[in-house]
Amino acid sequence: MRHAHQLAALGLVAVLLAGCLGESPTSTPTLDAATSSPSASAGEPTEPATASADPEPSGDLGPFSCDLPIHEDATVPRANIVDVRVGRHTGFDRVVFEFTDGLPEMTLNRDEPPFAQDGSGFPIEVDGSSFLRLTMRGGTKQMNDGSSSYEGETEFEAGFPTLVHLVEGGDFEAQSTWYIGLSSEACVRVLQLTDDGAPRLVIDIEH
Repeated sequence: MRHAHQLAALGLVAVLLAGCLGESPTSTPTLDAATSSPSASAGEPTEPATASADPEPSGDLGPFSCDLPIHEDATVPRANIVDVRVGRHTGFDRVVFEFTDGLPEMTLNRDEPPFAQDGSGFPIEVDGSSFLRLTMRGGTKQMNDGSSSYEGETEFEAGFPTLVHLVEGGDFEAQSTWYIGLSSEACVRVLQLTDDGAPRLVIDIEH
């Protein structure tokens, strides 16, 4: 009889151990699409690293124009570049140049390769099948003391619906050139913003 009690006790211990070892860890509930975190989960595609954090523009920004070149006068003799960024919005892609003090004279025109660096003449590769050239006279990152007002990226592989590539073509004698590579020929909208925050030159490229 005592032997039977011992066997029963051992059986009970075995059952308890099996229950403990077979128990699954409690899983953390996942968030659904409506309440998902801004951070992407592993394996989930993310926005390109060059995408702007600028908020989605609102209001009437004006029409797009397919008639180039577009020319805008300067508001100051010299405007130092302090930031360059790109972004994708509903219906268009955006390039933003931010300056100190005011805005330079600018011309935006269509262009064709081959492209070359200002001053050196070294070749520049620009991705895309249609191209724009932005020339900013008095718009530069060169400071009078020899330092630079902008140490950020000078090439953006955007990969947006229309904006493919943005590349600096040179910054020479207080004049800078940037090449904009597009997936196809597109109409544009140029905005000079001076009333809201730092002076900005905005180029919107229609999808």
